Amino acid sequence: MTETNVTVDQGLMRELFSGDGGGVAKLMESMLNQVLSAQADEAAGAGRYERSEGRTSYRSGTRVRTLHTRVGTLTLQVPQLRDWTYPSFTDG
Repeated sequence: MTETNVTVDQGLMRELFSGDGGGVAKLMESMLNQVLSAQADEAAGAGRYERSEGRTSYRSGTRVRTLHTRVGTLTLQVPQLRDWTYPSFTDG
């Protein structure tokens, strides 16, 4: 498993500590979108716009999915890859 650095911008930090409760949902949304992007990089064998000999797939945009949680509704940008499918959890 590779290490993923998650970045949080100042506006998001202000919203997190503003007290209205929406900051936690925005923080979770930002973190999950960054993790999904990192997983797509790992599956493709190269980062976004990166040229690599070990590349096994290419990005093909994203699809929007909503996730309903206790902290609120999150909008996720799920990366799509060409020539790659998500692993099936029903095999073996």
